[in-house]
Amino acid sequence: MAEEHKKIAVIGGGSWATALVKILTSQKHVINWWMHNEASAAHILKYRHNPKYLQSVEFDLERINVSTDLDEILRPSDIIIIATPSAFLHEVFSKVSKNQLKNKTIFSAVKGIIPEVNEIPGQYYHNHLDVPYDNIGIICGPCHAEEVALERLSYLTVACQDEDMAEYMASRLEVRYIKTTISDDIFGTEFSAVLKNVYSIASGICSGLGYGDNFQSVLISNAIQEIENFIDEVNPIHRDVKSSAYLGDLLVTAYSKFSRNRTFGYMIGKGYSVKIAQLEMDMIAEGYYATKCVVEINKEYGVEMPILEAVNNIIYEKISPYIEIKLLSEKLS
Repeated sequence: MAEEHKKIAVIGGGSWATALVKILTSQKHVINWWMHNEASAAHILKYRHNPKYLQSVEFDLERINVSTDLDEILRPSDIIIIATPSAFLHEVFSKVSKNQLKNKTIFSAVKGIIPEVNEIPGQYYHNHLDVPYDNIGIICGPCHAEEVALERLSYLTVACQDEDMAEYMASRLEVRYIKTTISDDIFGTEFSAVLKNVYSIASGICSGLGYGDNFQSVLISNAIQEIENFIDEVNPIHRDVKSSAYLGDLLVTAYSKFSRNRTFGYMIGKGYSVKIAQLEMDMIAEGYYATKCVVEINKEYGVEMPILEAVNNIIYEKISPYIEIKLLSEKLS
């Protein structure tokens, strides 16, 4: 894309937002960075580290403009990368006027559903903030923030219906330890990113119950089939779910020690209540909120999704994980 560098903002103060700022500042451009927590913003400006997330990452203060004033960050930026937890996104953007986002491109790095409206972020930006779909993009994995902090080779998929914008964003994210691919499937990649968190919880529950690798392989092979059936129904276009944006993202989230959704599920499988597991983690497991939302959305489509239903029964209906997974095991093949 032959044009001057666009000014980029990152919205969010968590591990994924911190990782994205690290990647983007590697190209020596100034990044506008909004975070809600004033103490964290002050800490970064004084000590060059995020005090809560990825503390090993050191920032060059000449390359970041950190503020808790959202308008101050949005106004000069051409591209807005949103990396807040989905549970808080509506609260953050309910204070933003549609004019503040006019002629800007939104890239969502949120991996959940907005619970207040039961919409994936891309739909939310379009329906509630009047952002055209051509100005909406998705940044997805397979990629854990913790490995970005360690500069381990990782891959990102950048999806946007505007191919030039997808290529531009991919070029800004491609550094020594990050490789990128582009896609035009904004709905499929975003729903897949939401669902893989649900199946990661399922994987964690099964691990907590003592199921081994053999069962896990069957669980995850069935999970990718559920994802394919659902996203093909929601947005029927040609796609290859064996590619890294779909299957790769599912695998890393279901198996990795860094996966907070798998950790959450493991604690449930070990007998923790949902509330205690959330308190112990002190982090957002996006799959918890996504489970209930996707069950509601699927009432319109009627896709058979036994793993999704099993996770919903365990964490919302309080059915015994032992009983529910035993019943689920009879449905898998």
